[in-house]
This record gives sequence, structure tokens and C-alpha cells, in this order.
Amino acid sequence: MSGTPFLIRSPLIGLPHGFTTRRGGRSGGPFAGLNLDDRQDDPVTVAENRRLAAGALGYRLAEVARLEQVHGLEVLPARPGVQTGDALVTADPDLLLAIGTADCYPILLADEEAGVIGAAHAGWRGTVGRIAERTLAAMTELGARPERTRAAIGVGICAAQYPVGAEVAQTFAAAGLGDHLDGKRHLDLGGANRQVLLEAGLAPQHLWQAGGCSTEADFYSYRRDAGVTGRMWGLIGLRQQRAGSAAGEVGR
Repeated sequence: MSGTPFLIRSPLIGLPHGFTTRRGGRSGGPFAGLNLDDRQDDPVTVAENRRLAAGALGYRLAEVARLEQVHGLEVLPARPGVQTGDALVTADPDLLLAIGTADCYPILLADEEAGVIGAAHAGWRGTVGRIAERTLAAMTELGARPERTRAAIGVGICAAQYPVGAEVAQTFAAAGLGDHLDGKRHLDLGGANRQVLLEAGLAPQHLWQAGGCSTEADFYSYRRDAGVTGRMWGLIGLRQQRAGSAAGEVGR
């Protein structure tokens, strides 16, 4: 995937948004590239990376709303800075929602007519708990409508690289998501989240997935790198973007 751009964008969403790769940025060593997590990397370098990512979409770092993610199911009204939970919603154009991932799936949601957006972090616990549906429900409280909402699912770990144990497999089957397990108990988290969104009322033509696998070289992967790795961001905002401010971003 040598042609992966700085930001992967969905052709379905007209708002400032995108999924970062590890291309660009100033981090080195095992975090080389655009690492956006400072728990293991140098905080000063990560702050510069974050400014680069936010600035590409026309936002300042102080306008980023992000999360201390806990693999839970809480959906929060976004505010600047860091909150604890796994999904954010807002109707505020001065906030850029950010979801951090390194194998889990970032999901961006937008009802552009209502001016409401959401962003969710979906690992296996969030997926089986239908966090994407919960995020959409929180958006409807702000005026969004499922039939108008468009969703973009970013890059996460693919089924071929994601074997799970019997307990996780049974949990997905009990939740009605067992069709996304193959005979070897490899789990298709992206497919499971697509099912969740469709069952929540999204139209099939309003649902887009980036494809690829986070274990590929252009991405950060917690599983591939045994926990010593960076993080990517899924980003979405409502602010009208200035022409030329997103140079280098293309859909795929």
C-alpha cells in the first residue's frame, strides 16, 4: 500500500474528515511516522504530529475533542480536551472529534443536513456492545436522522489477522453477529460494524469502509508490534473547510 495518502477520506462525507496513516509526522523508532499517542513516545513530538493532523482539516489543537478510551460503551457530548469514554457526538462546528486506534476500528458518522457528527472507537467489546448504534442514537438526540446519516469505517485489523478465542466467538454469536466469524474463529470486526450500522437504520449506499488491514506497514498495529506502537486518529468536524487546506488528502 505504498500509495497510502496522509489522510484517507470517504467519498460519502463532504465535511472535514479523514483517517490518518503513519505516513508523515516526526516520530522515530517504533513510533516512526505520524504517531498521535504520547503514552510511550515523546510528548513534544506527538504534540507536533497532532497539530499537523488537526491543521490539515482546518482546526487548532485546542479545538480537538478526544478520549481516554476504555473499550466501553459510553457516548459523550464532545468538549475540547480529553474525556473518558469510547464515542463522541456534537453539533458544534468548532470541535474536531478524534478517535485513536491501532487495530480497533474508528467509525465516523455525519448527518450533514442536521449539522450533527459522531465518532466511535470499536474494538471487539465496543462492536458486540453496538457502540456505533449507540453513537447514532446520541446523534438523533441532537437532531440527526439515521436515514440521512452517512458512515465511514476506517482501517482496522482484518479477519485474516484476527483470531479470537471461543469465549469471544460465543459472545458475538449470542449478540447476533456470528456471521462475521469463519470456521477458524477469525473475526471480521469491520463487517460486524457494518451490520450494526445497517440494523440501526443506515442505508447501504450511505456506508463506506476504507479496507486494508492495520497490520500492514502503513499503519500502527498493537497486535503486530506487541504493544509498542503508535496510534492513528479518525477525525471529523463540521467547520466549512477552506479551499486548499486539505492538500494531500484523497479518497480510496
